[in-house]
Amino acid sequence: MPRYIVAYPTTWSTAGRARLRAAMLLLALSAGLSSVHAQTDSLRAITKRVTAYNQQALQEKLYLHLDRPLYISGEIIWFKVNATDDVAHRPLALSQVAYVEVLDKEQRPVLQTKVALQQAKGHGSLALPASLASGNYTVRAYTNWMKNFSPDCFFHANISIVNTRTTLGLKVTKDTTSYTAQFFPEGGTLVKGVTSKVGFKIVDKTGKGIAATGTLLDQRGATVATFSTLKYGLGSFVLTPQATGAVYTAVLTLPNKQAFTRKLPVVAAQGVVLRVEEASPTQLRIGIESTVPGQAAEELLLLGHSRQQVAVSALTRLQAGKATVLVDRKTLPEGVTHFTVFNQEKKPLCERLFFTRPTHQLAITGRTAQQAYGTREKVNLQIATASAQAQPLPANMSLAVFRLDSLPSSALPNIHSYLWLTSDLKGNIENPDYYVSTPGPEAEQASDNLMLTHGWSRFRWADVLAGPSKPFQYLSELQGLTIPARVTTGGGKPAPGVIVYMATPSPKVNLFNSLSNSDGLVLFEASGLYSANDLILQTNTQKDSTYQIELLNPFSQQYSKSLPLPFTFSERNQQDILSRSLEMQTQNAYFSKQQAIFKLPVSDSAAFYGKPDEQYLLDEFTRFKVLEEVMREYVPGVQVRLRKDGFHFLVMDHVNNAIFPENPLVLLDGVPVFDINKIMAMDPLKIKKLDVMTSAYFQGPRATMVL
Repeated sequence: MPRYIVAYPTTWSTAGRARLRAAMLLLALSAGLSSVHAQTDSLRAITKRVTAYNQQALQEKLYLHLDRPLYISGEIIWFKVNATDDVAHRPLALSQVAYVEVLDKEQRPVLQTKVALQQAKGHGSLALPASLASGNYTVRAYTNWMKNFSPDCFFHANISIVNTRTTLGLKVTKDTTSYTAQFFPEGGTLVKGVTSKVGFKIVDKTGKGIAATGTLLDQRGATVATFSTLKYGLGSFVLTPQATGAVYTAVLTLPNKQAFTRKLPVVAAQGVVLRVEEASPTQLRIGIESTVPGQAAEELLLLGHSRQQVAVSALTRLQAGKATVLVDRKTLPEGVTHFTVFNQEKKPLCERLFFTRPTHQLAITGRTAQQAYGTREKVNLQIATASAQAQPLPANMSLAVFRLDSLPSSALPNIHSYLWLTSDLKGNIENPDYYVSTPGPEAEQASDNLMLTHGWSRFRWADVLAGPSKPFQYLSELQGLTIPARVTTGGGKPAPGVIVYMATPSPKVNLFNSLSNSDGLVLFEASGLYSANDLILQTNTQKDSTYQIELLNPFSQQYSKSLPLPFTFSERNQQDILSRSLEMQTQNAYFSKQQAIFKLPVSDSAAFYGKPDEQYLLDEFTRFKVLEEVMREYVPGVQVRLRKDGFHFLVMDHVNNAIFPENPLVLLDGVPVFDINKIMAMDPLKIKKLDVMTSAYFQGPRATMVL
């Protein structure tokens, strides 16, 4: 750091002293301005980091339209997959494969499948085994690229499955201990002497919101506030904590007059509180108050972003520990906006969510030709789609038809409420469509209560500010299915730079190869592979036979902390359960062929190398008992040589009018065989034909000849 030395003369005049004071003041002011500019630029860099992160970490969203919320064991789950981007919620044809799972209450997968996506859409089904136990399950869906981020970003939907072959043995019981009450201070912390809003959520053991009233008591038992729920067990009240370490107690009363108590979070001695409130119909007032020593006049950054797109970026300076920022509501995009306050060290101090109800909605109307229909009578349904201004709009849709009965089940999220709301929040949300579709002051207050009681799930600020420290582990499947594996040495260490072959024994010859990276990972691009056959993975055993290859699980083994709601049923639903069971059995017995609407796509039966240069159908020749004689007599494109180490094949390179110096790659039903002696020991009567490529063939990192 430079030092400034001032030489004082023996005698100073008044004017000289004034000039000296002015010079010293200017010097101090310049140093102060440099510090302010450095802090300002540092805070502005956060906005740039958010934009850069959005470019580096493109977010996908998947939505599954399930055909119903409740199933009987033995039925089929039908679904459609829609892939969109995270910003504009438009179709995003990035990934070509979607992974769909059904998880039990312990988050163990009971069903798994992969669905091909074309133009950001896909269709699939899952047959529920007859042995599947009754209970609530979670259907989740994601892409390989989405595995780079939190599993909270995956699509999740709760379904109920009833097994009619076993006794449910469930009865509805009432228990005061089964009610849960949680309190969430605005900004995250209750701070002594600072007024803040506190959101709360009261639910029963099934996760359903419960209406309740409450009284807030301080440590002396005095009433400091009264409150009540607004919608779906959610509400809020204003509190000014008066003592450090104080623990407030909420006494909650249910509609049945039952009462129970819950504690609020402990009051902190110091901290930062963020307050968001309506200043006018067109503006939001965002208040920031800090009681941290030394922070009374600090410059802060208020950042508001929606789906990683910055909407608000305002620098403000605390005065006596307080600051206010007015935000034009027109600048906020539709959906969830995330407000965060950063200090000069670029550390997030407090956060708050705010919801703007989307106004751009697709209006869907349906009309049948008649009001009532008889059994087995054809139903004609006419669907029309239009904008909010009643202008006709084209749309790609899916339709589910199922019977409404008394069987209890949780409502499935529709695509509108899921994309705009549910996908950006943690936890179960009761009736999310209410917050998206219902206008009015009460709905806005209910939405604000929802924002206070649910957290953010799309990313962590540490990842955004630091940037990706290394390339993403999981790549997007741009060309179709990829199959991961790991190759290690005999000692279990990663084996880099090793070519690994993958084959599927079948009449159609499929062969894939990949080069292992520094971690020993290999990735096979198996686009168009639809097969239930075994996969055979191997290296070139003639070079090294000690490598070990592990086929990795392509499904994510990271799970959200949100569990499916407890399974409850009543004996009064017995008749509806019986009817559904008879319908399922009748459908499976008499209409099983009609249910198999998904078929494997028609694929080319030719081998992966296409048309061979030479082909020999051995049944057209006299059969020999030794393969060596067959090769010497009928396959002139391949010369057989016997050396000290055994047999070798020499293939003519017609392009360069020479002989390839190495043995060709020999495939037996698509499986590589590197030991020519083993091929020569085969019974030629079991071989139907021979294909020969007389020029170099390039596949992945490997250039070879194929025989």
